[in-house]
Amino acid sequence: MLLIFSVTLLKAQSSFVRLVTSKGNITIMLYDETPKHRDMFLSCIKQGLYKDAAFNRVIKQFVSQGGDLDDTLLNREARHPELGVRRLPAEITAELFHKKGTLGAGRDDNPEKASYFTQIYLVTGKKQTDAQLDALEIKKDRKIPAKQREIYKSIGGIPHLDQDYTIFGEIVAGMEVADAINQVATDKNDCPLSPVIFNPVKLSKKECRSLRKVFYKRPG
Repeated sequence: MLLIFSVTLLKAQSSFVRLVTSKGNITIMLYDETPKHRDMFLSCIKQGLYKDAAFNRVIKQFVSQGGDLDDTLLNREARHPELGVRRLPAEITAELFHKKGTLGAGRDDNPEKASYFTQIYLVTGKKQTDAQLDALEIKKDRKIPAKQREIYKSIGGIPHLDQDYTIFGEIVAGMEVADAINQVATDKNDCPLSPVIFNPVKLSKKECRSLRKVFYKRPG
């Protein structure tokens, strides 16, 4: 199953990543509109920081979180204050939102909304109703664009996270694998009872060109 609601973006996007997971493969398009997060993720992959990483926090109909846990990151910083606190400045734009299948960067509760370097999440979420979206607009004091409303109503997502976390990519193939991961059995702390391992691989320029040809139909 493919998420094709942002197919018109594909011509411009330059980087794709494949998550090779124990449940199957997921192909993700990274947004050029969030270049710092795109480059951060690609750099972490190159350094091997996500080698044999795990989806270690899975909340059904919400997100599947992978990489380092909050406690791991914060405890490491507490043990080594001389290294300082490393965060990536937020790249939050109104055009990128938490529809089902998007890739986001985790963070702690810092006021700048800056991201961790080694924690990601895949959005599952739920389908929204007009009443739910109307209530959210009042609570957040912001208008949800009409096109985003339609997507939230048709495929779902997590609209209340919009403008609070950086979204920097989306699934273009393998959504059924992401759904399977989000449905695994977990303990009371949302940790999968059986490990769900993933290894991200940056796709070659040739593979990226092929994907753009498949998902983007040029005029004429």
